[in-house]
Amino acid sequence: MNDTTPATTKRASAFVSREPACLVLEDGRIFRGRSYGAIGMTFGEAVFSTGMSGYQETLTDPSYHKQVVVMTAPHVGNTGMNDEDYESGKIWVAGYVVRDPALRPSNWRSVRTLEDDLAEQGIVGICDIDTRALTRHLRERGAMRVGVFSGADAANSDADLLDAVKNAPQMEGSELASEVATKEAYVVEAKGEKKFTVAAVDLGIKSNTPRMMSERGIEVHVLPATVALDDITAINPDGVFFSNGPGDPATAPQVELLRDVLAAGIPYFGICFGNQLLGRALGFGTYKLKYGHRGINVPVLDKASGTVEITAQNHGFAVDAPIEGSTQAPSDAEHGTSFGRVEVSHVCLNDDVVEGLRCLDIPAFSVQYHPEAAAGPHDAAYLFDRFVEMMNDNQKVNA
Repeated sequence: MNDTTPATTKRASAFVSREPACLVLEDGRIFRGRSYGAIGMTFGEAVFSTGMSGYQETLTDPSYHKQVVVMTAPHVGNTGMNDEDYESGKIWVAGYVVRDPALRPSNWRSVRTLEDDLAEQGIVGICDIDTRALTRHLRERGAMRVGVFSGADAANSDADLLDAVKNAPQMEGSELASEVATKEAYVVEAKGEKKFTVAAVDLGIKSNTPRMMSERGIEVHVLPATVALDDITAINPDGVFFSNGPGDPATAPQVELLRDVLAAGIPYFGICFGNQLLGRALGFGTYKLKYGHRGINVPVLDKASGTVEITAQNHGFAVDAPIEGSTQAPSDAEHGTSFGRVEVSHVCLNDDVVEGLRCLDIPAFSVQYHPEAAAGPHDAAYLFDRFVEMMNDNQKVNA
């Protein structure tokens, strides 16, 4: 086993009393550092996020359920935590890995330190490790199971720690959306004049998503992941939205629900997990990426306009649909499905991954990234306006 121990440096965490900690990857590599957050042990899938800021939104994104997040930015926690930027009701990450935690926060909105929230919510983390080396390892070997151990749990033998990691569940084949979704339906009222009603199926929805829809005159009914078509049609929606969320889309039972929505001709918009489910509903497959896209600086090409958007992303799976002009899967621009023609509308410029689908014969489209941008750039906010236009056009057709 490899033992990677950080060189002695005078970091902020050196002024805080911390217990020994270690991070153990399922391929046997070990990084040793010190505790950060709660003391104990945790398991999950090791992934890295390239965002230089927005750690509060990252931590509280339900899509990170069962994942141990490695921050590539070296200095984390400098703006503290506030009560306004939570994207859900809690921190969802399984564990947190940082190089150099801030000694103290400095921001007028801060009400607590990041570590206060981690400790209070039982999130086990590790600091003072070489996160650059860890990120390079994950890029080369791929996302994998990991365990973070601190305090007494870190004193066990390397062999015992590795066995514990290898006995943890894998992300592939895991159905997790039902674990993070709301249990009870709730309504986010439209701001100003109400123009549309949308049924939003919560698969791990972030708070800013219904907020951005409400700003456009949409009354949003956020529904549990177990909702049936009758529950959706009961509110007489002008559109249906499927949110982001965690887990393997191949295990998602909501695909059948989405097929019913498409067959009913209700306008559909999906993001992230909702894009993967649209792909599967149309007959495409999905597959696990080597290490995924996670960050707030991912370039995406809108094939219709030729413009490039800088996007916020958090996904480890992708739609397996052919892309016109791709060196990986060249084909015609349009593909026939049981719901008519569909095209790949957006493509990642880093690796040619499908970033969006648009149906040409029914009112439905989706993107793989996060147009609600919490945190992240606002290049893709226009997609909510496109959803509004699609619902408006559908109303005119059915008038």
